[in-house]
Amino acid sequence: MSILSLTAVQLGQKIKEKKISVREAVEASQEQIEKLDSTLHCYVTTDAKKALEQAGHIQKKIDEGTLTGPLAGVPVALKDNLCTEGMLTTCSSDILGNFVPTYTAEAVRNLERQGAVILGKTNMDEFAMGSTTETSAYGITRNPWNTDHVPGGSSGGSCAAVAAGECFYALGSDTGGSIRQPSSFCGVTGIKPTYGTVSRYGLIAYGSSLDQIGPVGKDVADCAAILEAIASYDKKDSTSVKRESYDFTSALVDDVKGMKIGIPRDYLGEGLDPEVKSAVLSAAKTLEEKGACVEEFDLSLVEYAIPAYYVIASAEASSNLSRFDGVKYGYRTKEYDGLHSMYKKSRSEGFGPEVKRRIMLGSFVLSSGYYDAYYLKALRTKALIKQAFDKAFQKYDLILGPVAPTTAPKLGKSLADPLKMYLGDIYTISVNLAGLPGMSVPCGTDSKGLPIGLQLIGDCFQEKKIIRAAYAFEQTRSYEGPNLDRVKGGEEA
Repeated sequence: MSILSLTAVQLGQKIKEKKISVREAVEASQEQIEKLDSTLHCYVTTDAKKALEQAGHIQKKIDEGTLTGPLAGVPVALKDNLCTEGMLTTCSSDILGNFVPTYTAEAVRNLERQGAVILGKTNMDEFAMGSTTETSAYGITRNPWNTDHVPGGSSGGSCAAVAAGECFYALGSDTGGSIRQPSSFCGVTGIKPTYGTVSRYGLIAYGSSLDQIGPVGKDVADCAAILEAIASYDKKDSTSVKRESYDFTSALVDDVKGMKIGIPRDYLGEGLDPEVKSAVLSAAKTLEEKGACVEEFDLSLVEYAIPAYYVIASAEASSNLSRFDGVKYGYRTKEYDGLHSMYKKSRSEGFGPEVKRRIMLGSFVLSSGYYDAYYLKALRTKALIKQAFDKAFQKYDLILGPVAPTTAPKLGKSLADPLKMYLGDIYTISVNLAGLPGMSVPCGTDSKGLPIGLQLIGDCFQEKKIIRAAYAFEQTRSYEGPNLDRVKGGEEA
C-alpha cells in the first residue's frame, strides 16, 4: 500500500507506530504535487523547504511523546483565504498578490498545535466568490476525475488536492456551499460545521454572518478528527460559540437504527439531474435498510433561499472588501492623481469581474431607498428559513438531499452564465443562512464517471448525528479516488 493511498488518520497511526516518518509523508505529497500540479493547479503557493523543516521539528516532538494526536505529522493544505504568518495569503486575487500576514488564523494554529505540516495554500475563487474555482486571478483548477471539468468552488483547490493525493487533508471555508459542493464534485468528504464552532479569526471574510471554516478529507473519520482538532472557543472572534463538547470522533459508529431522516420534496423537483436524484435516493434506501426511518416532507421557502443569500452575502462582501483600498496593504496602482484616484484605480485593477459584480450588487442593496426593499427583506427571509428548519428538526434527526443539481460542469460553462452558476447553490445555501452543520459524502458516479455527493444536514450543534449517519452509509462502500493516469500524462493540460 502506497503512502498516498492512506487516509489522514491511517497515516497518523503509521507515523505513531514509526512505520512511516513525517519526512516520508511530506516528500510523498511533494512528489505528487510536482507530478500533477502543472496540470491540476490545486496550489497557489507551496514552500517545500519550510515543510521539510517543519517535518523535522514535528518528528522530534512525536518521538519525545509531546505530540500524540491522530493528525500529528500529517501534511495539510490550506485554502488561500486563511492567514498564515510569513506565508503569502492572496485570496487568489491580484489585490492581495503581495500580502504576507503577520499572524496565523486560529483554526490553523489549532492544527499546528496538533503537529500538522503545512504544504501550502490552495487555489480558490477570488475572495471565495464563485462555484467553480475559475474566478481565481492565478488561473483555473481542474477536476482530477476529468480535467475538462471544474472541481467546484470556492474551495476547489483544497478538494482537488485531497482527491489527487497532493495532500492528505485540507481546510476550506463555506459561505454558501463552498466546502460541500467541491467535495461532491471531487468525490471527497467535507463538513461545514455549525456557525461559531470554528474560530473565524484569521479567515479573510466574504460574508461574515455566513462564513465557516471546515475540513476536507478522504472519508468521514478524517473529517471528524480534523473538526475535533480545529474547533474551539476563541475570544478573538466575536461570533465564536463556547460548546460543551468538541468530541466528534465518538460519533464514528455504524448504527442508524431508529434515526429519523427527512428528504425535502422541494429538493427532488425540477432542475435535478436524474442520475444525481437516483444516487441520492439509493443512499437514502441504504440508510433505511440499516434501520433509519426515511420519509419525504415539505420544506417551505426553498425558492427564496437563493435571492436572500445573494443579497445578504453581497451586502456583507461590499462592506468587508472596502478595506482593500491600496492604503495599508496589498496592491496599489502605480499612477494616480490624488487619494480618490488611488482608491478607484487600485480597486479597479486589483479586483476581478465576479468580485466587482458582487460589490456593486451589495452596494446597491445597501444604498438609500433600496435597503428596506432588498436587504431588510432578505434578513426577514433568512429568519423564516431558520424557522422552517427548526420546525423540520422537531420531527427529524437529519435532513438528506443532493449537494448540487448536477455533477461537475465543463470548464467555461458556468462563467458564461453567472445566474445559472448562482442557481447551482440551491441545495447548500439554506444551511449557511440558518447556521446549520452540513456534510457532503460521496454516494456514486454518473454515466460520465464524475462523482455525486450526498448531503446530510443537522440541527445546530448536532454534527455528531450527521457524522454518525455518514459513517454508517460509508461502511457500505469503499473509498474510490480518481484514475490519475490521464492527469500524469498531462494529456488534457
